[in-house]
Amino acid sequence: MTMAEPFTLYKLIILYMLKKVDFPLTNSQISEFVLDEGYTTYFKLQQAISELIASGFVREESTHSRTFYHLTAEGDETIRYFKNDISPAIQQDIDSFLKEKQYELKNEVAVKSDYYQNSNMEYSVRCQVFEQGAPLIDLTLTVPTESEAVTISNNWTKKNPQIYAFIMENLL
Repeated sequence: MTMAEPFTLYKLIILYMLKKVDFPLTNSQISEFVLDEGYTTYFKLQQAISELIASGFVREESTHSRTFYHLTAEGDETIRYFKNDISPAIQQDIDSFLKEKQYELKNEVAVKSDYYQNSNMEYSVRCQVFEQGAPLIDLTLTVPTESEAVTISNNWTKKNPQIYAFIMENLL
């Protein structure tokens, strides 16, 4: 068995990480592992991610504040075929990282907020929480300014559990 070339290895690490979880990962989550382990630089990692997207192995989902990465069917097939090009030690490091941080990682991607300018030239802010891939809450608010939209979007990320609890308490 030969080890993959370093740049190919970075791409395989990303595919392997996405294969091992049942939710998308953010750029910062992938970066945290790859950079903390010292495998490569931030710029090489971003290049690897871009190439995976261009090749159709990874699908990108972007909001104003974050980018989420999903493994495509082609990416899944590729990592199944080339998984052994990642050393068992690196696979173990990835498995440990994902196991140790699974709750944190999953929680981080379960909460989404984004905004856009609507046809009335106001801003619609969409705030969501997902559980097992389905929306637990999906709330859209309209505000007059972009700065209010940004504030709501940021506050949703921080305060969604309290807001959800408040809504449920008052509706039930």
